[in-house]
Amino acid sequence: MKTIHASSSNQKIRLYGIKDINQIPQLKKISREERLTMKAVAHVLPFRVNNYVVENLIDWSRVPDDPIFRLTFPQKEMLTAENLDKVSWLLKNNVSQEHKVKVIDSIRMQLNPHPAGQAEENIPTLNNQPVPGIQHKYPETVLVFPTAGQTCHTYCTFCFRWPQFVGMDNIVKFATRESGIFQEYLQIHKEVTDVLITGGDPMVMKARCLAKYIEPLLDPKFDHIQTIRIGTKSISYWPYRYTTDEDADDILRLFEKVTRAGKRLAIMAHVNHWQEFSTLTAQKATQRILSTGAIIRTQGPLLNQINDSSEVWIRMWKEQVNLGCEPYYMFIPRNTGAKHYFDIPLIKAWRIFQGAIQKVSGLDRNVRGPLMSTFSGKVIVNGVSQINNHKVFNLSFIQARRPDWCFRPFYAKYDPEAKWFTDLISAFDGEQFFSEKQLKNVLRENH
Repeated sequence: MKTIHASSSNQKIRLYGIKDINQIPQLKKISREERLTMKAVAHVLPFRVNNYVVENLIDWSRVPDDPIFRLTFPQKEMLTAENLDKVSWLLKNNVSQEHKVKVIDSIRMQLNPHPAGQAEENIPTLNNQPVPGIQHKYPETVLVFPTAGQTCHTYCTFCFRWPQFVGMDNIVKFATRESGIFQEYLQIHKEVTDVLITGGDPMVMKARCLAKYIEPLLDPKFDHIQTIRIGTKSISYWPYRYTTDEDADDILRLFEKVTRAGKRLAIMAHVNHWQEFSTLTAQKATQRILSTGAIIRTQGPLLNQINDSSEVWIRMWKEQVNLGCEPYYMFIPRNTGAKHYFDIPLIKAWRIFQGAIQKVSGLDRNVRGPLMSTFSGKVIVNGVSQINNHKVFNLSFIQARRPDWCFRPFYAKYDPEAKWFTDLISAFDGEQFFSEKQLKNVLRENH
């Protein structure tokens, strides 16, 4: 296979943060007060955007209704009115940095910074010591968080790993250096078949740094590792990573090395709207990745005011398949951060999914959803059923802390207002969901 070489005219990334809000030319038409509000939200939740997103993905004539604008720029409704007033007051008045940090951190702690037991139950041990920078929730899959990949080309406003990026001292951060400790863990755990390199976004790393995590896994002693996945938003937010960055060709050669070694390489592309793959640069990046033998699987959450219609998903899935990608998951955003801003009732989420899946071809129908990544596992809403003349949600796990939980139907009372798994109760009075009954034993076994 012949690698298509990157263009010699490199595109330079420019990153904008809180201090740059007044300097972004496209924001000049927004009032000073609105920009101050943006800054207030950005002091609580992480904000970063780059010049590619600003110049190529946002239709500024539609702001504030443009979906990519809402996906990347802080909106005042992302904080409660009370908390927004608190932070705005701090910014307008001369208060000490210590007091400011104390107030802002107290607001952050109200936002469920570590959902689904990430900090408590997903970190494994080796020789009775925690293994830094990896998570092992499901038997066959280990997540690796490279230290150099704990940032992104642009931050999403819904991000469920937002505590990684805000500098809170009392928040557990997931990061591991290129040391052999996570490799040692993987050698011992032969049940692991998939390694997911995640972040942040590992594609912010230079090719030589990423190689230090990937190339050791190609050694015969890791023959049990069949699939290497890379979770990334880079095709959407900085496609030049694969076209004109100075080491773009090196990245593609690394991908080729993985596939030639007989491993499956899956780029888990986070995509929230069809606008993200609409540019020629993103499409070229996609084709260059696929030319290495890697596959691209697309996934993203269902977000109020951004992609909350079947029509958006129909177009997105069709265009992704036409580009050679494989739609994978439609998520419900996790119960953390600004979730209230993006919330959609489960019944509406299911109707959007069902309305979309029936309008696409069989090649699109491998996608699963709507899906909640909960403490116990990934719970899918299969639909609404009738039991004893009562409407119930039909649910199942497609991934779980215990493999034998998967694809066992269970039922929750129908609640048109429910937006997350913890809003649901068993359809049978006085009972728990079967996973809740067994969960304590599972956690005890894991320790």
